[in-house]
Amino acid sequence: MSDDLQLSEHAVRNRDMWNEDAPNWVAAARAAWSTRSPNWGMWHVPEEQIHVLPDVRGLDVVDLGCGTGYWCAWFARLGAAPTGLDVSERQLETAREMQREFGIDFPLVHATAEDPPFPDASFDLVFSEYGAAIWCDPYVWIPRAYRLLRPGGRLIFLGNSVLSMLCAVEDEDAITETLLRPQFGMNRLEWADSDGSNFCLPHSEMLRLLRETGFEVEALHELRAPEGDDAEPRFFLTRGWARRWPCEDVWVARRRPE
Repeated sequence: MSDDLQLSEHAVRNRDMWNEDAPNWVAAARAAWSTRSPNWGMWHVPEEQIHVLPDVRGLDVVDLGCGTGYWCAWFARLGAAPTGLDVSERQLETAREMQREFGIDFPLVHATAEDPPFPDASFDLVFSEYGAAIWCDPYVWIPRAYRLLRPGGRLIFLGNSVLSMLCAVEDEDAITETLLRPQFGMNRLEWADSDGSNFCLPHSEMLRLLRETGFEVEALHELRAPEGDDAEPRFFLTRGWARRWPCEDVWVARRRPE
């Protein structure tokens, strides 16, 4: 697909993958937009249980890699002024369809989180659930997120846990209880059953990157699946696995006041 975006090699492949897969996410988009209160990650852990978000009323928020826009809808219902950004045209089409269906309007921008087209200090909160958090190079998008934040603003992002990436089977949607790849040096991950690339840094390296960029880390939440059928699959892992080990990490960091 040809457009004016200047994309990295992995961003081109990820965009093409998400454009092709977008129709498979319409039903999930509608379900999420229909949910009144935010929840987190693949197991839909309620925000009211883990209390990650600050009071967002009146805040300017950008969701980097917003997909179908459901987090922006939740932010709007919480009183924030959200903007959604995504590299996938097809995902943004679904987001616009949901806006019309649910009567919630906010700006949607076609761009990559590795080069967001906003002025410096435009936002009070930069957010990503998956999106930029796993599909963009952290050494590129995190400094860009810092640039977008006003002094004292927060960066909140969710991605796959380090442990889940160490145990994920390369050529199928499955996970083991065995470490399958080294942790040292882990960053960009390629999968035999996927056309896209995703990223995951070990905790110590992510902590170093955030601090050297100018952030103060406030929290790291390691998400646990709610109780239920341990055999239930969700993407590449089961509820039982995610009851014993964290399947997703949520980082909360604040741009140091100037």
